[in-house]
Amino acid sequence: MTSQTILEDARAAGSRDDEPRWLRDMRTRAARRFEALGFPSTRGEDWRYTSTSSIAELDFRALREPGGDVEAADLTPFHFGAGGWTTLVFVNGRYDDALSSAGVESPGVTVLPYARAIDEMEDLVRDNLGTITSYEQNAFTALNTALHLDGAVIHVGRDMAAAAPIHLLFVSDANLAKGSAQPRVLIVAERNSKATVVESYVSLGEATYFTNAVTEISLGDGATVAHYKIQRESPRSYHVGTVDVRQGRDSHLVQFSFATGAALSRTNIYTTLAGEGCGATLNGLYLGTGTQHVDHQTRIEHQAENCYSREVYKGILDDTAHGVWNGKVYVHPEAQKTDGKQENHTLLLSDRAVIDTKPQLEIFADDVKCTHGATIGRIDKAALFYMKSRGVGAARARQLLTYAFAADVLEKIELEPIRDTLEAIAMFRFTGEEQDDGTAAGSR
Repeated sequence: MTSQTILEDARAAGSRDDEPRWLRDMRTRAARRFEALGFPSTRGEDWRYTSTSSIAELDFRALREPGGDVEAADLTPFHFGAGGWTTLVFVNGRYDDALSSAGVESPGVTVLPYARAIDEMEDLVRDNLGTITSYEQNAFTALNTALHLDGAVIHVGRDMAAAAPIHLLFVSDANLAKGSAQPRVLIVAERNSKATVVESYVSLGEATYFTNAVTEISLGDGATVAHYKIQRESPRSYHVGTVDVRQGRDSHLVQFSFATGAALSRTNIYTTLAGEGCGATLNGLYLGTGTQHVDHQTRIEHQAENCYSREVYKGILDDTAHGVWNGKVYVHPEAQKTDGKQENHTLLLSDRAVIDTKPQLEIFADDVKCTHGATIGRIDKAALFYMKSRGVGAARARQLLTYAFAADVLEKIELEPIRDTLEAIAMFRFTGEEQDDGTAAGSR
C-alpha cells in the first residue's frame, strides 16, 4: 500500500542537482527501498496495532518551497520560558533564520541548519548520516531519507559541553495543509562530551498534515546526551518520529518522549548499547482523548558487557482513544552482566479507551538481571474514597488523582523548564487550571 503522490515524490528525490553526489545516490537508494516496502501493514508484528492506511489514503504532497505565516510572538508559548538556549526554528519543515536565535556560545559545539551543515562540514555529515538508522526495513525512515529537505546537524567536540540546551522547534501552520514535512536531525557527540537537545513538534491551528521525522544520535565513548522529544501537533495531523541512537563505551543516553497531539502518532525510540559500561534511560508520557491513536515503540539492544537500561512509560487514555506501547530489550550472547528494567503503566479513564501493551525480553546471555512489567487500570477507588472523605468532590478528586499519575513520571525530567512546562500541560489537561506562572498557556 503506497500513495501515488508520495511514491512520485520519492522517485524524483534523487534528481536534485544542488546536492553532493553521495547524498543524491542515498536518496535514490532509499526511494527504491520505500517503493519496495510500501507503507507498513497490520500484518507485520511491529505495526500490528497501528494502521497506516489513513496516511497513504490522504496522499500528502511533499512541500518543496518554504513558507508559512508564523511570527515570533506565535512561538512564545513553545520556548519553555528559558533564556540562553540555542534555538533553530523550522516552519512547515523548512529552516527560518529570522525566528531562530544563537543563544549562549559554547566552544566546540556547532549547531547548524541542514543546508549549511552540508556546505560547512560535509565530511561529518557524509560519514554519519544514515549510518545509525537503517531504511532497509523501515519504510518511514526510507521515505524520510529520500525526501528530507531540511533539519539540523549538531556536533559536540571531544571533551566539550553545550553550555545551555539546544532547542529544535518544528512548527506547522495552515500552509502545510495536505502536505508533508520530513525533518532530519543528526547529533554527533564526540568522546566525553555533553549536550541537552530538545525537539518540539507543535502546530498553530488544526490543519491536516503529515510529519515524518528521523533523528540519528551518535554517542562517543564517555559522552552523555539528554534528548527530549515533545509532540504537540494539530489534533488532525499525523506524526511518525524515529530516534535512533548508537552508544559507545561508558556513554549515557537520557531520553524522554511526550506525546499529546495528532490524530495518529507513532514514536520509535531505538538505541544500541555497543560499548561496555554504557547506559540508557528511556521515559515517556502519552495522553490521548477523543479518537486519538498514540503509539510508542522502544528497542534497546544490549551488545556489550556491563550495560544497563531503564524504561518507564505512562499513558492516560480517555473517550475512545487507543494507545499502543511495545518495548523490547534484546540481549546479545556477549552482553553478560546486563541490567535491564522496563515498565509500562496505563490509566484508562473511559470504558471505551483501549491500550495494547507488549513488554518483551529476548535474552541470549546467561549472566543478566532483566525484568519487565505492565499494568492497566482505572483510578484507585480507595484513593478516591479517601479524598472524598476529606471533603474533595468526586470530579475534583478524579482530576487530581489523574494528574498525580502523570506527574510521577514527569518528575523524572531533570531539565526544570521542560518539567515545569509539561507538568503545567498535564495540570491543565486534567484539572482545567493553569499553574501560578501561567506556563500552560498555549498548551490547550
